Amino acid sequence: MRVVAKFGGTSLGSGDRINRAADSIAAAVEDGHEIAVVASAMGSTTDELLDEISFETDEADRAQIVSMGERTSVRMLKAALSARGIDAIFLEPGSDRWPVVTDEYGEVNVEETQERAQEVAADLDGTVPVITGFLAEGPDGSITTLGRGGSDTTAVMMGKYMDADEVVIVTDVEGVMTGDPHVVEGARNVGEISVDELRNLSFRGAEVVAPSALSYKDGKLDVRVVHYQHGDLLSGGTSIEGEFKNLVDLRERPLACLTVAGRAIRNQPGIFNHLSESVAESDINIDAVASGMDTITFYIDEEEAERAENILHREVIARDELSSVTVDSPIAVIRVTGGELPNQPGIISEIVNPLAEARIHLQDIITSATSVALFVDWDDREETLELTQDLF
Repeated sequence: MRVVAKFGGTSLGSGDRINRAADSIAAAVEDGHEIAVVASAMGSTTDELLDEISFETDEADRAQIVSMGERTSVRMLKAALSARGIDAIFLEPGSDRWPVVTDEYGEVNVEETQERAQEVAADLDGTVPVITGFLAEGPDGSITTLGRGGSDTTAVMMGKYMDADEVVIVTDVEGVMTGDPHVVEGARNVGEISVDELRNLSFRGAEVVAPSALSYKDGKLDVRVVHYQHGDLLSGGTSIEGEFKNLVDLRERPLACLTVAGRAIRNQPGIFNHLSESVAESDINIDAVASGMDTITFYIDEEEAERAENILHREVIARDELSSVTVDSPIAVIRVTGGELPNQPGIISEIVNPLAEARIHLQDIITSATSVALFVDWDDREETLELTQDLF
């Protein structure tokens, strides 16, 4: 197997942990696997360096300073591997064989990076490259960075461009957990999770794999998260399944929009539960929900509109807090999903402005960490789809 193994700061946080990392790499090499390594800064070195920059500095000097954590890690890990008889080299920006290159806008130069990664991969049968995570090289040879979680991004990017079989993220958790083990009791490891699920969790606070890294995962590349104490790079942990796709998708069937009004609904515990439960008990699927201070709106298949209206009307009659239910249909929904959506300031206006210019009335817009859902009149669906596709 060809494996890219990324070691996080915690897994390299001391000499003993670097020894443990080197042992696991050496064992995999001795078993006949091709291994490339991506190393983060030891422990919390990057944060400590950033905290010490209490003076005015430009981006170039700042990048040079924070790069010292990763540049130290690769030297330490390379030395530990050499002590075990492993032919290893370290690669950092400025090295002859350095792979990660950005353009004049600070974005990864895909063509150049892919070509350089292939050159590094060509020597994997005899050499273990230890690559600085997080760092890149600008077109003028300067050091740049890939942002928070950049080491994860380096690892999955290298896995893709090196045609690796698997990327292993070595960190300080057993994998993806059912909940934060520091907060909830009985948290356990999740054996498998989809890219879509993990990206949404990552954007909402789960610090397991950086969301930007998963945009490089395709269907051919396996990605796993394992604990540094596990000692085996090739088993255990959580497997991340599938690939993340940028999509603009139109729901084929029309929806109905059912809105329940009531006094200060948002401040009434249990109202949403009663309404959604009554619909669910009749096997009516809720496609989407939007809420306001005095309303809750359910989007369901138009064919179920009449039945759902009667169900919700019974709830309105039964509860003093509720006043009325109305139905609007047919409604179309166009969903935009894409890994970079949360990282693009102004993306909502970029999506919505063309619709306004085309005089298309936007009934509703619902956003999540990685998607935007646009609700428009059914007759406007094709034009909305076309305008939105043009953006992506």
